[in-house]
Amino acid sequence: MDVLHGQGLKTLRLILGFTLLTTTFHYAHNVIRAQDYPQIPGVSVLAAQIVVAFGWVLFTAFGLAGYRDYVRGRYWRALGFLLVCSLGGLVSAGHFLVGVPQIPVFWFATIFTDTAAAIALWLFVSWAASKLNRVSVGDQAST
Repeated sequence: MDVLHGQGLKTLRLILGFTLLTTTFHYAHNVIRAQDYPQIPGVSVLAAQIVVAFGWVLFTAFGLAGYRDYVRGRYWRALGFLLVCSLGGLVSAGHFLVGVPQIPVFWFATIFTDTAAAIALWLFVSWAASKLNRVSVGDQAST
């Protein structure tokens, strides 16, 4: 498990830092300038702002819980939390299900950086899970 705590922790810090940065920018802009994003019919701008703000807090809390448990060596629990955190980046691509946002290029790019951060978290979780599932020849029962 040294690789999980050594190199894995460094990589996780980098990915979570990037995730926090990009989602903070994107979600903040989404709350402040909600009217610039495609609206879901029947959902007011205020309701959308509240849901977006709450979602960011929720997804970030899962990321922090995942990091905490990873540092403490509770890897499987941490990986579950990190997968939930990644949903915050994947949901950003949902803007395109309603329409194309009419926003400046920088803010438009954050939709894609959120998605990239989510994919990076999924890749990290897959890598860590593969390390946890390694079975050595000595661990296998002979028949």
